[in-house]
Amino acid sequence: MSYDPNNIFAKILRGEIPCSKVYEDEHVLAFNDINPQTPTHVLVIPKGAYVSFADFSAEASPEEVAAFVRAAGKIAKDLGHEEDGYRVLANTGPDAHQEVPHFHLHIFAGKDLGRMIKPADK
Repeated sequence: MSYDPNNIFAKILRGEIPCSKVYEDEHVLAFNDINPQTPTHVLVIPKGAYVSFADFSAEASPEEVAAFVRAAGKIAKDLGHEEDGYRVLANTGPDAHQEVPHFHLHIFAGKDLGRMIKPADK
């Protein structure tokens, strides 16, 4: 999957589409998902043009990587989900149902999230 500079997250980063901002710094933007799957559903995106986790981890600067990881942890903590828990998820590619070709994390919280994946049949 190649980076599409007209994807919805690129448009949000350029200010062409509004978002409900939760956090922003030099390298990261986080905002509430417009179709939340849980009471708290925040998308955390790097400001650079990265398609996937592999692309981001290979190509982003050490400062971008550190800022991204720290931002995700800070957002979950600031939203009050440290004690009850939260889930961090990144989808990559068609089998994982990645919908936007811009690397991003989902932070899910606010209810019991259940098992992430059913146990494999033995």
